[in-house]
Amino acid sequence: MVHITRDAIRPEELVEKVRKDCYGAVVAFVGSVRDLSNTGERTLFLENDISAEGVARRELQRISDEIREKWQLEDVAICHRLGRLSVGEITLAVAVAAPHRKEAFEACQYVVDRFKEVVPAWETEVKQA
Repeated sequence: MVHITRDAIRPEELVEKVRKDCYGAVVAFVGSVRDLSNTGERTLFLENDISAEGVARRELQRISDEIREKWQLEDVAICHRLGRLSVGEITLAVAVAAPHRKEAFEACQYVVDRFKEVVPAWETEVKQA
């Protein structure tokens, strides 16, 4: 499941979407807007270009497909928020279910790492001058 939204993300909903009795592990990741940039400057807000919704959906679906191929996992949920996000707001939530924790952790980290590779195309961090 890939979901792009302009509304607040509720990570617990993603976890519930992937949980099943046949799985021994659900790993979740919640990414939020930090108050300091990678260069140590104060972040005012994050702007995820809403016109990039189609691109974001395609890229996240591709990442989800990669998880299915690499780990043979079907229950992966990725939710990304577009628009203007204030410090502390959730920009990405991921939930991965697997029979065992090792695959769930590996797959979840893979999603986040791949997301960070593609997101700069539509994300702008606005910093204090």
